[in-house]
Amino acid sequence: MRFYSTNNPQATVSAEEALFHSMPSDKGLYMPTPLPQLGAGFFERIAGQSLAEIGFAISEALFSNEISQADLEELTHRSFPFDTPVVNLEPGTTSVLELFHGPSLAFKDVGARYMAALMSYYSNRNDKEVNILVATSGDTGGAVAMGFHNVPGVRVSILYPSGRVSDLQEKQLTTLGGNVQAFEVDGSFDDCQAIVKQAFIDAELNTNLSLSSANSINIFRLIPQGFYYVRAYGQVRQYGKPVVFSTPSGNFGNLSAGVIVQQMGLPVSHFIAATNLNHVVPSYIKSGQYLPKESVATISNAMDVGSPSNFVRLAHLYGDDHDRFKAQMSGYFYNDEETRAGMKRIFDVYNYVACPHTAIGIMALEAYQKEKKQDVVGVSLATAHPAKFKPLVEEVLGRPVDVPERLAILADRPKQSIRIPAQYDAFKESLLQTVA
Repeated sequence: MRFYSTNNPQATVSAEEALFHSMPSDKGLYMPTPLPQLGAGFFERIAGQSLAEIGFAISEALFSNEISQADLEELTHRSFPFDTPVVNLEPGTTSVLELFHGPSLAFKDVGARYMAALMSYYSNRNDKEVNILVATSGDTGGAVAMGFHNVPGVRVSILYPSGRVSDLQEKQLTTLGGNVQAFEVDGSFDDCQAIVKQAFIDAELNTNLSLSSANSINIFRLIPQGFYYVRAYGQVRQYGKPVVFSTPSGNFGNLSAGVIVQQMGLPVSHFIAATNLNHVVPSYIKSGQYLPKESVATISNAMDVGSPSNFVRLAHLYGDDHDRFKAQMSGYFYNDEETRAGMKRIFDVYNYVACPHTAIGIMALEAYQKEKKQDVVGVSLATAHPAKFKPLVEEVLGRPVDVPERLAILADRPKQSIRIPAQYDAFKESLLQTVA
């Protein structure tokens, strides 16, 4: 398996190079080549397989020439001691894929833990230290912090927008210590993301440090996220209907992962891009014009991204052809008032407690089903445990939300972060001081 830049498909690098140097020097994004075809027989056999078993099988198809079968099996089973179950709201019609059963209670545990295991594998083999830079709008930081905490040979720097993540999300970012350092940025997620991107093209910084990213700009965050689309298909194929996925989206890595496994053979009938008021991709689907803009703060903060990095990958996967993009994907977006009403209605109708991001995914799926009037089985991705947004969910539903123990223990831990302005030079100076 080789990886090429979206800006230069002719030049390729190894998996290890793409993993540790997550952004090509030409400022493109890495893509895998060639994409293996899994075949119809593969999808007929997966009904009873766990996330770890599916992850191992796909990893073999991707990396068997570079990593031994025994190492891949150990790596994937260590990454996924949890599963990603489908829960029916209306059997055979509407369901949710629960992605919050990992340690940080968010879907990004899947990508972060797999990346951490891969980096540990290569670092142990090569005896080198890597510095991970991560920008987060909420859940990525917690998943990366927990996934990489105390991993030998790895230091983690997490940038998050001050005042724009939930209290429990912030606790996950700022209370672990050790090899994890949080930077509280006086700005938006887009500011954090811009700082990280600039760091990767800073020649001086890269001379002194071995930098990599655990954001979805790193292709190895996306690849394992494809595993749970396959796992979901294995749980709903029994209905014998076309399968539609609705994905709450911010930086669009999650949707890119779904399209990648679709192009490897996963029988997906259609995708739905579900967003909040940061709706540049749904607007692109409708108009054909991609117009990034400054992000807007919402109650679904993990999706507050005005210039999603992975739009480049999505467009590339569809051959930069808007008509093809539009044929394969629909887009819906909702404001905060609509999101609150959706959370309440989902609980009243289905007795299901959804975080604001998950609610947006379910609402978009219902809107698509109502508009298209097709007999499909719809799967909406439940991206985070509602306890991560406890005050909001309790306010909207008027009932208490139980907090899992692994999240509750963070509440009384002291916050440890370095506060910086939204300026690259300030971050660079602080980073060099922390790793000195």
